Amino acid sequence: MLSDLIRAAAQGEALWVPDLRAAFASDPDTAKLILGLRLIHGEVRDYPLRLPRWSTSEEQRFVAEFLYANIYNLLSVCSGRELCLYFDPEDNALMSLVQTLEDVFQIHRPNRRGYGKVINIADRLCSAEGYAPFRLSVAALQDYGPARHKPDEATDGSLAIRLQHLCCAAESPVLCGIDIGGTDIKLCLSVNGRLICTGEYDWNPAASTTADGILLPIAEQVSLLRAKAAQTLGLSEPPLLDAVGVSFPDIVLGDRILGGETPKTDGLRRNTALDYEQEFRKLSGLKALLLQQCRPGATVHIINDGHMAAFTAAMELSAEEKPVALQGGLIAHTLGTDLGTGWLQCDGSIPPFPLELYDLILDVGNLPASSVPPEDLRSIRNENSCLPGARRYLGQSAAFRLAQELYPALLQEFTVEKGGRLQIRTRPEDLRKPCLEHLMQEAASGHPAASEVFRRIGTHLAVLTSEFEYLLPTGTQVRYLYGRFIKLPACFRLLCEGFSSRLPQMRLIAADESLAWTPLMRQLAERPGVSVAQFGQAVGALYFGLSA
Repeated sequence: MLSDLIRAAAQGEALWVPDLRAAFASDPDTAKLILGLRLIHGEVRDYPLRLPRWSTSEEQRFVAEFLYANIYNLLSVCSGRELCLYFDPEDNALMSLVQTLEDVFQIHRPNRRGYGKVINIADRLCSAEGYAPFRLSVAALQDYGPARHKPDEATDGSLAIRLQHLCCAAESPVLCGIDIGGTDIKLCLSVNGRLICTGEYDWNPAASTTADGILLPIAEQVSLLRAKAAQTLGLSEPPLLDAVGVSFPDIVLGDRILGGETPKTDGLRRNTALDYEQEFRKLSGLKALLLQQCRPGATVHIINDGHMAAFTAAMELSAEEKPVALQGGLIAHTLGTDLGTGWLQCDGSIPPFPLELYDLILDVGNLPASSVPPEDLRSIRNENSCLPGARRYLGQSAAFRLAQELYPALLQEFTVEKGGRLQIRTRPEDLRKPCLEHLMQEAASGHPAASEVFRRIGTHLAVLTSEFEYLLPTGTQVRYLYGRFIKLPACFRLLCEGFSSRLPQMRLIAADESLAWTPLMRQLAERPGVSVAQFGQAVGALYFGLSA
């Protein structure tokens, strides 16, 4: 089996991690391994894994990469305080493989990169909660005792009632909602239940070399929006805000930005004149910065962009004329510059997991594309980790890569080659967003290659969904999608085609004008020049700013 897989990988075929895991699990001639993860909040979860036997160094490398991918994905989604590997200590081959983990994941090193990215995040989360740094341990399989995980319980429908109360609370104050992305910031402002104005600001946070370069443009856009509202309402002074909700593309716990491993902070990381950890921690000052534009006693709440998508969808469903049950929880994705993932559990809580799905290793094949530098749009390696990540299979980077692979002429007017590396031009004008819009229009008009780009991205979303359900079983059969990728119905239909080809039992729902039920979202749907798919999370943030 291994020799066939290695041959397929060398020929450029994708080898999906969920498929390999299932195939190895059914093979009796495999070594048993159990990954026991202690989460940040103390709960322990177990993940059984089977590893095939190898006979050559090439096969050993392949099995090692498969093991590393499983551990990396687990920590990307869940993070934790400790990972214990249970296996037969008499299995010398497996022992030799396990002994590489501390070096590969750089457990005891500073300035980790590659696989060590997830350890950086784990250490930051542990530190924020007052725990010791992440540790890796091993134990004999005979000492393993199954973890007891209490499944989520259905609620009595109180979630919908709580969300409806937020909807009513938005009828009086001055609210600001901010959706921060990788290529733009979208903002909305409402006064006494009226959506007064929206704003959009194109930016490239990855180019900023300081925290202020990220924070100050956000504050400036809020100030400009307040001034715009004053002009619209005929006020002599910009109104002070009563509540602000922020959707931020990073791990956020307790209104604090804690992840620090996304492409948005690449410029900070490259700035050798600064200590990255100290500079990154300044981003948690966003809440205090926004409070300067608020009334005394105002609230500012910040969450991850994926969770904001889930919250926004739940808000709209709770206000639907025929409310649907929210008892099974709700999963939402933002699909634009990158992929965001959010999960609103059945009791209305947001689970304390990183959910860094955009960085998951989905494919351990496709070796020709994995040998290309990550700065090249033809690579399947994420720029922030240098590993083959989901970011190159979903979102803007995936669209560019697939277009180049299927029909290079689609990108002819948008690319530039620098040092042998093919890129979408960002100077003197940033063409990333126009290029994606071009691909979407071509797909909507029926161009075969452009259509296949979005169909394949839908298939990749199904692969990612399978991996997510293995790591954190949600039991939900629906995924709500926000973002630029669903702006055109034709592109969304192509995504659905690809998704259903792999997961026919599941369904994608576009968070567009058909999911506009709260008063503020309905007002957004009626505004010219904007769409629910693109500005929906900014409106959701208006409500989120009022949440307890």
